[in-house]
Amino acid sequence: MRRRTKAREIALQFLYQLDLRGEAAMDNLAEHLGFATKDRDVQEFSLRLISGTKDLRPEVDEMLQMVAKNWDLRRMACLDRNILRMAIFEILYCSDIPPNVSINEAIDMGKKFSTANSGAFINGILDRVKVEADKKPGQEPAVTTAQSPEGELQDSRELEDDIEA
Repeated sequence: MRRRTKAREIALQFLYQLDLRGEAAMDNLAEHLGFATKDRDVQEFSLRLISGTKDLRPEVDEMLQMVAKNWDLRRMACLDRNILRMAIFEILYCSDIPPNVSINEAIDMGKKFSTANSGAFINGILDRVKVEADKKPGQEPAVTTAQSPEGELQDSRELEDDIEA
C-alpha cells in the first residue's frame, strides 16, 4: 500500500471517531497515530489531513452542502461524509495534491470501507467540488491546530513533534 493511501486511511479512521465522539476524540490523536504506524511521513501526512479537515470543517461542510443538492449531511453515511470532508479539504486547501488524486483516493476508500454505491456517490460529489474549486483561486491554510495529548492547542507542526515514532 502506498504511504499516502495508508495515511488517508489512518486519517479517515480518526475523523470517523471525531465525528462520533466529538472533541473528546482529540485526546487520543497522538496515540492513534503512533499505534497505526511507525512511519513518520505517514503520521505527518495523516496529521495534516486530520487537523486541516477538523479545523476547516465549517468551510468544508459549507462546500459539501452546496454541491450535495437534496442531501442533508446528517443523513449521509458517516464514512462517506468523512471521506468527502477529507477529500474536499485536499481539493480546496492542499495545492500540492492534484485534485484528481484526491478524488481517486476518496473513491477507492469509499469502495473499500463503505457501501457498493459509495464510489459513484463520492465521485459525483467530488466532481462538483472540483468544478466549484476551479472557479476560485487556490486556498492554502496558513497553519492548522490540533490538541496535544496534554490538552493544549498546538499548531500541526508542533504536534508532529509529540507523536512517538
